[in-house]
Amino acid sequence: MSWQLGAARVNELLTGGNLDYVQGIAADGGPLLASAAGLLQSATREADVNPEAAYVLAYDAARKACAALLAQQGLRTKASGHHVTTEEVVRAQFGGPFDAFGALRRRRAEIEYPRHPGEDVSPNEAAEAIESARTIIDAAAALIGQLSMYSAGGN
Repeated sequence: MSWQLGAARVNELLTGGNLDYVQGIAADGGPLLASAAGLLQSATREADVNPEAAYVLAYDAARKACAALLAQQGLRTKASGHHVTTEEVVRAQFGGPFDAFGALRRRRAEIEYPRHPGEDVSPNEAAEAIESARTIIDAAAALIGQLSMYSAGGN
């Protein structure tokens, strides 16, 4: 399926060097989506015991689900700023449930690089992150089979 929504932003990111094309096995989003599901299971197991770990695992699950959609289109983010680039692509192309990825990304950065002591993750916050990640994974699973290789000249 051709995906025109967000094409202008994807083209800008390709031209700006934030995205690369991939092919062959690297353009199969299936393994990334399967990994996302496994991370989500791990997050669910950790939610009450270690909410911080659960949140980070939920974020990683959502990120991998988003990366699966890029891979399925033959796209990959470059190392510098790749989490932000992933967010920009999925929000531009798919919106809806992927809009939650930005909040997950920003909070995960706060967890990883705290500015103030005591910014702990509560079990409720971890549960919310898990639910957001689950929604993103489900949406990615519904979309992945509809995607074809991206072409800047007219997907």
